Amino acid sequence: MAAVFETIIARRTVRAFGPEPVTSDHLTKLVEAARVAPSAANKQPLAYIGVNDPDLLPRIFDCLKWAAYIAPAGDPPPGQEPRGYIVVLKDKKVADETFFRYDVGAAVENMLLAAQEMGLASCWIASVNRPRVRDILDVPEDYDIDCVIALGKPAEHPVMVEMQGDDVRYWRDEAGVHHVPKRPLSKIFRLNSP
Repeated sequence: MAAVFETIIARRTVRAFGPEPVTSDHLTKLVEAARVAPSAANKQPLAYIGVNDPDLLPRIFDCLKWAAYIAPAGDPPPGQEPRGYIVVLKDKKVADETFFRYDVGAAVENMLLAAQEMGLASCWIASVNRPRVRDILDVPEDYDIDCVIALGKPAEHPVMVEMQGDDVRYWRDEAGVHHVPKRPLSKIFRLNSP
């Protein structure tokens, strides 16, 4: 259990990536981690497209928005763009509109943690130009694009800090280090009482 807990604590969202490729084997293993995640009523309404083709990477990159609180400072710098993506799709023939988002959360978290364990950095992105991604990847109409996971070797190392007050916004300091505030455990957890 210690290794899983340590992976969870170590994982941070990264928005600057090294030049090493994300391999087809990486993408396959990440989708395998997603495939075995819990699914409401075991409907398994999700499908995935892995992208690591050097010709497609910049086209997908142009369809994404990054780090709204600090835009454009949170955009990956030139030369530090993701080296792979996983596009998460909802199969409209299978998905239950009430519960499929739980499936997305469980599947994506499995991928983020598996990526961390593999030495890959990740960024879960919901701000996506879905019509353009649909065209680029020729996504069939019976699938909706839910989100995109950006992947690569980390070229930055964000840090978690205890949140002060109610401000949830992340920031970059003078050295360019990305700081992510998290609510203190004492503010969100009670044992045996509300």
